[in-house]
Amino acid sequence: MNPLKALVEAKGYVVLDGAMGTQLFAAGLTSGDPPERWNIEFPERIQTIHRDYFAAGSDVVLTNSFGGTRYRLKLHGLQDRVEELSAAAAANARVAADEVDRTVLVAGSMGPTGELIDPLGELSAEDAALAFAEQARGLAAGGADLLWLETLSDLAEVEAAVRGARSASDLPIVVTMSYDTVGRTMMGVSGAEAVERMAPYDLAAIGANCGNNIPDTEAAVTEIAGLAGEVLVVSKANAGIPEWHGTELHYNGTPDVLAAHAYRVREAGVTVIGGCCGSTPDHIAMVAKVLAGEVPVPDVEHVAAPERTTIDRDNRRGGGRRRRTTS
Repeated sequence: MNPLKALVEAKGYVVLDGAMGTQLFAAGLTSGDPPERWNIEFPERIQTIHRDYFAAGSDVVLTNSFGGTRYRLKLHGLQDRVEELSAAAAANARVAADEVDRTVLVAGSMGPTGELIDPLGELSAEDAALAFAEQARGLAAGGADLLWLETLSDLAEVEAAVRGARSASDLPIVVTMSYDTVGRTMMGVSGAEAVERMAPYDLAAIGANCGNNIPDTEAAVTEIAGLAGEVLVVSKANAGIPEWHGTELHYNGTPDVLAAHAYRVREAGVTVIGGCCGSTPDHIAMVAKVLAGEVPVPDVEHVAAPERTTIDRDNRRGGGRRRRTTS
C-alpha cells in the first residue's frame, strides 16, 4: 500500500519538511563540500536536522541525498560510494523517524543527474536509469519508506529515473518537477504535460518543488491538482526569492508567507505540502499550525503568477534547452 496515501487519508493532508541545504549550511557545511559525505562524517548533525523538522510538525522528511547519483558525486570523487552514502542518508532519517511517537515517513531524495539526456546531451537514457537504480538500492537498504525524485525539469529524465528506481526497489515513487517560468520547467514542461506523461507510471504522488518563486510553483501545482484525479499532489515551494545580504544569501519568504501559500494550495486540492530552499523548521511549524487550524491564515500579500500567453508557450516549446547542474 502507498504509505503516503494512507497518511493523507488518516489526516486529510501531509506536512513535509523544509530545506536540507539551508540547515546544513547553518550546521557548518561550506560551499563546495558534498552534503552527502556528511551522512558518514557527521551523522548526528543530519539526524538533528530531521529531528527538528519532526518536532516542527513534519510527517515526512527527505533524506540528505539530493546529489547522490554517481554523476553528481563524481564532482567530488565519490562516484564509487553511491550506495553507501545513500544508505547512510536513509539510515540517519530512519533513526530520527523511529523516535517519533506518531506515524511518520522517510522519503529517499533523488535529484537530477545534472546531465542532459540523449539527443540533447551525451547521457543515454539507459545509463541514467542505471544511475537512479544504484541510488534507489542504497536508499531502500537504509530504510526509506518511499523514493522521492525531485527538482527534475526534463520528462526524459523523469522516465529514466522512474524506470531505474522501479528496477531496483518496490518502494512507492513520488516525482516533483521544478517550475521556473510562467508555470513551466526550464525544459518547457507544463503541469498539464507532466500529469499526462506521468499518468502511466503509477506514482504515489506528483507535483512541484523549488522553482523561481512561490507564484510560479503555486500556479503549477494548482494546474496539476485540477488534472491529477486520484493521484496525490505535492507542493514544496521555496521560501520566497533568494536575496544577497552582504556575503550571505537569504530567502525573503517568511514563515507567514509560506504558510499562506500552504493554505491556498490546500484549498486548491494539494494534500502533500512543505517547503524547499530557504525554508526552516520555523517555516514548517507555521505551515503545520495553519493547516491544522491552530492559528489563523496569515494576512500577507499574494502575487499571482502571470498567465501564459500563446507567445510564452511557443517560446518555451522551442527554447529553454540549458543545462542545470545545481539544486
